[in-house]
Amino acid sequence: MPKMTFIERDGTHREVDAPNGLSVLEIAHKHNVDIEGACEGSLACSTCHVIVDPAWFAGLEDPTEDEEDMLDLAFGLEKTSRLGCQIVMSDALDGLVVRLPAATRNVQAG
Repeated sequence: MPKMTFIERDGTHREVDAPNGLSVLEIAHKHNVDIEGACEGSLACSTCHVIVDPAWFAGLEDPTEDEEDMLDLAFGLEKTSRLGCQIVMSDALDGLVVRLPAATRNVQAG
């Protein structure tokens, strides 16, 4: 089974099982990683914002325009920021590393 690593806000690295077909947000919730996901993955908020390790960023599918619009609302946006609900695990992402931002901002689209 693929694995991924979450770097938590305190710097702790947590390697977890990351089943194919689940989003990073779903994997985080499965392993009690502190990612909110207020809109439950419906692409209506930015509370599942993660910062993808630069070594992995280029291998991800490009974000949609809707994801980019939501990322504009995220706190602490970085060049490799993505929404965890939009990254779906596959064998190609085995070993993926994402860092949680220092904080989140719950601004939902209306």
